[in-house]
Amino acid sequence: MRKEYASLRRRPLFAPVWLAGLAAAIVIALATWLLASASTTTIIVMRHAEKSTLPADDPPLSPAGEARAETLAQMLGQTPAEFRIQAIFVSEFRRAQDTVRPLANRLGVPVIVVPAADTALVAKRARDEYRGGRVLIVGHSNTVPGIVEKLSGNKVPAMQETEYGVVYVIALPRFSRAAVTRFDFP
Repeated sequence: MRKEYASLRRRPLFAPVWLAGLAAAIVIALATWLLASASTTTIIVMRHAEKSTLPADDPPLSPAGEARAETLAQMLGQTPAEFRIQAIFVSEFRRAQDTVRPLANRLGVPVIVVPAADTALVAKRARDEYRGGRVLIVGHSNTVPGIVEKLSGNKVPAMQETEYGVVYVIALPRFSRAAVTRFDFP
């Protein structure tokens, strides 16, 4: 009987230790989940490169535009694997697709074609499907400001028809406000 009584007295001592261990395991799991989900998505939004004047409905890139597309491929295509673009979104127009072709070929990443008029769709897909990743979106002078606004909530000035070097880098942290940086390349 004494033996039985002694074992009953010792068991309550282990309950707080067991509960503390369980609580610590839960806290560690929660902290790990928070760190994993607190990632930042980086989205680069830019206009297609310079276009030719003919044909008027869907012109290809001009020689200057082809040079800009090659420069883009060199700039973004030489980064280490852990910092590379993971997907490229473009409109259905030839000039946007031609702008990213050298980069996509160099990186071997998918080029996702979305309707140019649906800026909300491209913003949603880039944000949701590539959370924590790096995405390039190539739009047009009339769509780039709308895409940046949909992604960040910040209004940006309208682009002129002659502006080709404007690049927006948007950092979208999971639990904070978006940050937008604008670069003007020659």
